[in-house]
Amino acid sequence: MSATLHEIDFFYDPISPYAHLAFERLPQALEGLSVLVHYRPVLFAALLKAHGQLGPAEIPSKRDWTYRQVLWLAQHHGVRLDLPAMHPFNPLPLLRLGLCASTDDAPGQTNRYVTEQLFHHVWHGGADPLDPVRLQALQSQLQDHMRQRDKPWNEPDSEVVKQRLRDNTERALALGLFGVPSMVAGGRVFWGLDALPMLRESLDGAAWFQCGDWEAAHRLPVGVQRKA
Repeated sequence: MSATLHEIDFFYDPISPYAHLAFERLPQALEGLSVLVHYRPVLFAALLKAHGQLGPAEIPSKRDWTYRQVLWLAQHHGVRLDLPAMHPFNPLPLLRLGLCASTDDAPGQTNRYVTEQLFHHVWHGGADPLDPVRLQALQSQLQDHMRQRDKPWNEPDSEVVKQRLRDNTERALALGLFGVPSMVAGGRVFWGLDALPMLRESLDGAAWFQCGDWEAAHRLPVGVQRKA
């Protein structure tokens, strides 16, 4: 067991199947390390808007490929993933429900249990993520969780919850994040499910991260820019 405690910020939006897969695979990727993971929900659409991008599900042919790939990745990694009844959808109700269960000592964070419930709500069972009955059941479940921990509950439409989501998203943009999942550790950003082995090697102190290639990527000149 490593004696060094590694802190990781895991930025996610439950709308993302890749974020769901990365969340499920993270414990195995970090096995044997001493880690503290801060799960931070963000509005993926706001990251896309800030960078002038479309999401994978907003480009028809890419949308089809995305669902095919995540279904294959799920069976490849042994992770349950059922496509929801519709996708994409507005994730704001889920993001706010998650942050209702954040605490004043970790205001913008969801613990692993809460994060898991958000992902399972979307990616288990193939149901409608925005079905009012299901959303109410999820809220009751998270409220019970907070009562058991003797922690206060903030209402989904409260200003404190809305501000926590805004703060998380602004923090993500300040770090240069452009997608989810993004893991930030040691000042480095690792994007996507396929970055988990790279994250692990960084935490292990692999020699590549000391050779200068990480920094060199940022200094590569731009050859041409397309006109909008």
